[in-house]
Amino acid sequence: MNYFDFINQEDIQPDEALELIRGYIKKDAILKDGKEPYPISLRGINWIKFLSKHNISDDSIDKTLFNHYQILSRNLEYHLLGNHLLENGFALLFGAYYFKDERFYKKAKKILFNELMEQTLDDGAHFELSPMYHQIILCRLMDSIHLVRSNIWKHDGLLSFLTDCASRMLSWLYAVTYKNGNIPMVNDSAYAIAPSSEELFKYARTLDIKWDGSKLKLSDSGYRKFTNDSYELFLDVGDIGPTYQPGHAHSDTFSFELYVKMRPVIVETGISTYEKNERRQLERATCAHNTVQMDGFEQSEIWGGFRVGKRARIIALEETEKSVKATHDGYKSLGVLHSREFSTANNKILISDRVTDTMHTQRAYIHFHPSVEFEEITSRSIKLDSGLIIEFVGASNIEVANFDYAMGFNRTQKAKKAIIRFNQSLDTKISL
Repeated sequence: MNYFDFINQEDIQPDEALELIRGYIKKDAILKDGKEPYPISLRGINWIKFLSKHNISDDSIDKTLFNHYQILSRNLEYHLLGNHLLENGFALLFGAYYFKDERFYKKAKKILFNELMEQTLDDGAHFELSPMYHQIILCRLMDSIHLVRSNIWKHDGLLSFLTDCASRMLSWLYAVTYKNGNIPMVNDSAYAIAPSSEELFKYARTLDIKWDGSKLKLSDSGYRKFTNDSYELFLDVGDIGPTYQPGHAHSDTFSFELYVKMRPVIVETGISTYEKNERRQLERATCAHNTVQMDGFEQSEIWGGFRVGKRARIIALEETEKSVKATHDGYKSLGVLHSREFSTANNKILISDRVTDTMHTQRAYIHFHPSVEFEEITSRSIKLDSGLIIEFVGASNIEVANFDYAMGFNRTQKAKKAIIRFNQSLDTKISL
């Protein structure tokens, strides 16, 4: 409620939205919640977009809005950095144009130049490595481009810089988005929070921003994607990032998702809460991802809701056009290294796991979408109702269990997962 996202939705009448703003202002002096920099940033942008769209001029609203912007300007989130500080910068840009305030503009420009340079990786990904937050930041970036283009107040190079950033972020988003329009549910990502990829591509076309993700080679983000006419395989062979603010990261090194004929088959668990509770811990844990766990140990220490302690690091990476092989040291305290190789050929995928240990219990996890049904389970294979067959060469035991698949915040659905025990070597063969 404190963000006021809803006032710019199509199903709300302007008079109704205006009354909600005025109702908030009447209580502003006694309100404690919503005065933090992040909600001020989002609320400020939403109010300005609404007031500008409907040509509303109201001194009481402007006075409250300006007071909030002064609070924001004095309390920028340099202690959190990441998307929070970027949102502060975007908000100050909107406030600067709305009030024609040079102080706000100077701070906004500094933040946006510095943070977009820092937070946009070489392949165009937002450095928190969440496709959902990438969509959110990209939308805000294009809103800022629209703002600057629609006003003649400033001409100092900011527009061209923002446009270049948007182009690179669009290319990355195009490269990772599945053919059905979904994004990979990696790290803190959820459905129905950010604008969809198609909505963002449409927005970019209205702004005449050019991009070409079809030729982009994924690199710094640590993600890779293999596709053909039948399937899309998305995988993670990168480090947790960013190193100094991994609040939206999961313990998910070498995890992957598989879509077949535009339908999700193997999926990430996803997220359903940001509460600092047991569910939040589980959704970030190694066992909630399609990777290998040693005993009950985590690849990376996930704690505190948005914290990461000791973390897995990629220490070797080799790749060709049809394969990628990597090794991580997340279990080095156990004296163990884990290597995984993804190889693709026609309609077959081979995932090879090698572990330098015989003393610890090794489990590989595979989580299936709720729509997937099992037709047959044997001691070393699973056949799905679609005809897809998964063989586990080297498995000592296959257990099928239920898990709670996150459909979005506060929404889960029962689905099946496979837990495969093995000793040092496991080859997972997927035949479509």
